[in-house]
Amino acid sequence: MSWVEIESESELRALLGEVMPRAATKDRVRLHERDRQWLAASPFCLIATAAADGTCDVSPKGDPAGFTYVIDDSTIAIPDRPGNRRADGFLNILANPRVGLIFVVPGRNETLRINGRARLVREAPFFDEMIVKGNRPALALVVEIEQIFLHCGKAFMRSKLWKSDTWAPDALPSHATLVKDVQATEESLADLEAYYADASYSMKLYG
Repeated sequence: MSWVEIESESELRALLGEVMPRAATKDRVRLHERDRQWLAASPFCLIATAAADGTCDVSPKGDPAGFTYVIDDSTIAIPDRPGNRRADGFLNILANPRVGLIFVVPGRNETLRINGRARLVREAPFFDEMIVKGNRPALALVVEIEQIFLHCGKAFMRSKLWKSDTWAPDALPSHATLVKDVQATEESLADLEAYYADASYSMKLYG
């Protein structure tokens, strides 16, 4: 069967139909009190960025619930924690400040989405509010909100993401095995298994 591509908005609308009225009017530009409650309950978000040439990246960020700091009704800040130092998303932001964020609350099928302009800040008074286990972030992602809305839970419901009886972590080899198989690494599999072991790896979360 040959592929049939969609190449215009009119073709897309003919296939999908028009936007549902409730979906068309749900965008906001400032945080509602309910949005603040959502951020206070969320321990995890995904941050989408794109470089000047369009190269994309999506990075996960996680911390205790409420890790996103609300500066005001149109500005939030997300702390950075120790990682692998690739900084793919941060490098994209230096070239193109547009970002898209999805905030997740465990057990909830809905998500909170925020789009806006970001900048990297290396020092600010609110950094003292972001300390976790003695770790004061070296930088924070500050996002000026341009669009915010709640997203329906259909994707989470279809995937049964929160249904523990569908979880199958053993369907894949260990992370160490995956790394050894797909990367050219000098460490042995045993070394990688030791590095990623829960007791050892968890000690590196904040330092």
